[in-house]
Amino acid sequence: MSVFNQSRSTIIRLIFAGVFLVIVIQLFNLQIISRDYKQRAMDNAVYPKRKYPNRGIIYDRKSKAILNNTIMYDLTVTPAEVRHIDTIALCNLLEIDTIEFKKRVLEAIIKNGHVRPSVFEDLLPAEIQAKLEENLYKFPGFTLVERPVRVYPYNAAAHIMGYVGEADTSIIRRSNNFYQLGDYVGRSGLESYYEKVLMGQRGIEFLIKDNKNRIQGHYENRAYDTAAVAGRNMQTFIDIEVQQLAEKLMTNKVGGVVAIEPGSGGIVAMVSGPNFNPNDLTGPEKQKNYSKLALDVAGPLLNRAITGRYPPGSTYKPIEALIGLDEGVITPSSGIGCSGAYYGCNRPVRCTEKWPGHARDLRTAIAYSCNSFFSNTYRLIVDNREHGGVKKGYAKWKEYMNAFGYGERVGVDLPSENRGNIPDTSVYNKVYNGSWNSCTNVTLGIGQDMMLATPLQIANGICIVANKGYYYTPHFVKSIDDETPEDVILAPFRKKHEVLTHISDTTYEAVISGMQDVVDIGTARGAKIPGINICAKTGTAENYRVIDGKRTQLKDNSLFVCFAPRENPKIVIAVIVENAGFGSTWAAPIASLMLEKYLNDTLRTERVKEVDRIAAANLMPGYLVREQFKADSARAFFYFNLRKDSALIKKYLRKNRPPVDTVLKRADVRTAYLKTRKKKTDEDSPAISTLFLLGLAVVPVNETRRITMSNNNYERS
Repeated sequence: MSVFNQSRSTIIRLIFAGVFLVIVIQLFNLQIISRDYKQRAMDNAVYPKRKYPNRGIIYDRKSKAILNNTIMYDLTVTPAEVRHIDTIALCNLLEIDTIEFKKRVLEAIIKNGHVRPSVFEDLLPAEIQAKLEENLYKFPGFTLVERPVRVYPYNAAAHIMGYVGEADTSIIRRSNNFYQLGDYVGRSGLESYYEKVLMGQRGIEFLIKDNKNRIQGHYENRAYDTAAVAGRNMQTFIDIEVQQLAEKLMTNKVGGVVAIEPGSGGIVAMVSGPNFNPNDLTGPEKQKNYSKLALDVAGPLLNRAITGRYPPGSTYKPIEALIGLDEGVITPSSGIGCSGAYYGCNRPVRCTEKWPGHARDLRTAIAYSCNSFFSNTYRLIVDNREHGGVKKGYAKWKEYMNAFGYGERVGVDLPSENRGNIPDTSVYNKVYNGSWNSCTNVTLGIGQDMMLATPLQIANGICIVANKGYYYTPHFVKSIDDETPEDVILAPFRKKHEVLTHISDTTYEAVISGMQDVVDIGTARGAKIPGINICAKTGTAENYRVIDGKRTQLKDNSLFVCFAPRENPKIVIAVIVENAGFGSTWAAPIASLMLEKYLNDTLRTERVKEVDRIAAANLMPGYLVREQFKADSARAFFYFNLRKDSALIKKYLRKNRPPVDTVLKRADVRTAYLKTRKKKTDEDSPAISTLFLLGLAVVPVNETRRITMSNNNYERS
């Protein structure tokens, strides 16, 4: 063999040897060193199943579980594992179409990637879950996951408890990826405020799958599993029976109710009207129900007890009396002659009472709620020469008001509390160009003008009166299971705030005596309860609202505050009912019934009939019907503009419009008409968007148009 052939043979052998060596090295790398294929094999054979923990249970003061858990199932999808499945069969089981199926898979990929599981449909109804359990092996990539779901056994305390919802991308981002898609997080109420206490800790369970995606057992005999840790339970001050009673009494009413234990700051009950069933925001219908509640112009999702801002009216007068006494501008024997109005300023301040002697001294003035007496007292406070001018006097008055909790957030253990409004001097300087005096805002003396407070603030202010100068921050949670020194979340609620203890007990007693006379001989005689000395104050506040662009005066708000028993106050209650008239008419009976139920743990037989009477009264403001129609019609025409479907707007045409409430003045509006044909909707879409209320509000319209309907086509007329 030639040297050339020998050399070529050697080269070929070396090439084969090199290739063989590379193959051996790669095989060694794949089988011994690299974990990539092992991981892929694990992913195909082992399914990591999340174990969601039970959230902590919430109990009332008598250890009744008012927020508990049950089990439902989520259907999750891992997009990378979805291959060769009968899409139509799965859609039939879930009662969706294929377009929706593709949309959900795409959303899962965008939100969480191809290889991580995402919720495809949450909180499955029991019948769908049963069908899926029988057939799930046919659909690789889909898995049923247990989900603890909140239940409310008493159908009560929706605004207090709050609700949970799936963590969205913004929540995940804010938590530095502590939360994952599919996790549930508290969105409002105690669920949100005490999220870290209630949430618990996720667990994980590794399961073996066969080639048909069927579960065959646990991987490595559970060696790598971690158990879910349940959230911690909480004991509260809530009396669920009083809460249910208050919610029943506030049926078909707008307003707020707060009941506080003054010695601890523990909130016994809190109601916002209109209310809703908290179980509507759990289970498979939660999204549909939430949308319905969110679109209701009456605002059932709004907790008016902590966010509603109302003029406190005459419920503020005991506080003003204390300020006047402490400032030394009045004494318990101070009086004023009143024949039905205060004439100390250019504009009279009207008074309900006209008979002589109803303001002969402080105690009587409180009992009969004399506006003249308290208008004069306010002026004496801010015009006090010791302060050196009205503006400094006003600043001193505002300092007192802040000490009583007005104009400041109280600090309750719920999110979104409003601070109300006690304006400072800069506000009046801006409104009146720096030229104002005590007559300018004299109605502050009767809890009106720019003074606004939440029901919670009003109740907390009366707690200070009942306690003679101190309070504890109002809160719901009494204790948390297995508390440790690191649990500081309840520390602010256990601190005693001695904000006005420098005022003598004798001064407090002078005001409290007047408050007892309110029930014994004064404006709230109907609130009496045998054997219980009740101290109270009625309130009737003017009520304004901007309707159709105009500031319209509506029926007065009904207010009432009370505490009892006088000798050892155990409960303070504040009630506000919008558009309900005198405080003694609706707010006082509601508070009296709650007080009797709490102190006696029962109601007298004749009082049960009173509960039914009040619960049956519909005091919902009439303008809400009109406002709802306007809001619904706006949405209907918005979607009509997008979809060109005339069925969306048919019921909002002029002939189908509800009658205007006689309380309201209808806006002077030119009739707006639309002319268009089905094929020319683009031409007239600006007109559609501007006349969406069809005369229900002032809208810019360039030409007079009319809309007529015939087989879903629009014809010029």
